[in-house]
Amino acid sequence: MARHHSRLQAFVKLGDFLREYCEYANDSLKKMDNAHPLFAKMDESIIKAGHANGWFTKEHVLFALEQWGNLLTKEGLAIWLSNYELEGVKSKDVAIIMAGNIPLVGFHDFLSALITGNNVIVKLSSNDKVLLPFIAELLQEYDPGLQNGIRFQEERLGEFDVIIATGSNNTARYFDYYFKGKPRIIRRNRVSIAVLNGKETPGMLRALGEDIFRFFGLGCRSVSKIFVPEGYSFDAFFEAIYDFRGMIDLVKYANNYDYNKAVYLMSEYKLLDNGFLLLKEDEGYGSPIGTLFYEHYGSEEDLKKRLKKDADSLQCIVSQGLTRNEVPFGQTQCPALTDYADGVDTVEFLLKTSHN
Repeated sequence: MARHHSRLQAFVKLGDFLREYCEYANDSLKKMDNAHPLFAKMDESIIKAGHANGWFTKEHVLFALEQWGNLLTKEGLAIWLSNYELEGVKSKDVAIIMAGNIPLVGFHDFLSALITGNNVIVKLSSNDKVLLPFIAELLQEYDPGLQNGIRFQEERLGEFDVIIATGSNNTARYFDYYFKGKPRIIRRNRVSIAVLNGKETPGMLRALGEDIFRFFGLGCRSVSKIFVPEGYSFDAFFEAIYDFRGMIDLVKYANNYDYNKAVYLMSEYKLLDNGFLLLKEDEGYGSPIGTLFYEHYGSEEDLKKRLKKDADSLQCIVSQGLTRNEVPFGQTQCPALTDYADGVDTVEFLLKTSHN
């Protein structure tokens, strides 16, 4: 238990650091001479991350850091871990193949593996190679016992006991075959949707904009499609999301928006367009950047059956009073520690393999 305690303390200290840093970074009046000596290094890491991946703007990286800072508290971690039996756990080498679509997207797997007493061998995505190594350095400073517990691997993974791998549906099939002899969690493509009933307040629709536009719609928890009742008017929706018009100022987003608009117009698709978001009627789930799919539904019961059938493709359902596991408007990018990707309890999985 000593190892678990020291690691828990390290993550609590990391949470303290992230909260203090975000407060500093969001306050333009703060002076560097009053700041933590490592804040400058965090600043540098964010700049480097943005250079390596143009989607990682300072605003969105800070949002990710702030979310983790809010989760990594002594009380929050203790409540989360109280659901599990950590006694008698044998340390194993857990390989983690991470995605890179949004900042620190693989951090929950990283946290789950380390907090359960395992060592991690991390293969980073080329799109997100900067932030986690710096955070790992902080953790190793807070708990020197982690010096040998965290390893970043550029090439082949080598020897490991357990693997958690995230990729597209195509790479997931490859992972399943290649790692079939190992205990594994293989994550595939998932998308998030919202179901509107026409009774939403302007505040709810504005919050939905956060679910749609945060991380430019690149995350599996980003809403990429909305279901609306027959005869739905989008006027209130467009008015509510107008505050997000600054998205178009990012060249990468604007290029995607312009390209998709040109393709759709040449194909003579009917579009709704407010200058920074295209609404396209489409039965698919995963819309491209700058586009939001929509589909009309008749009855809520029929829609529930449809969503139940497609459950393996869905990460979050934003709605009010439709489903038991629905996510409130504006909260898809603020998961709790117990909100496991794909509904697979990572900690339970790791403890089961460690007890074997």
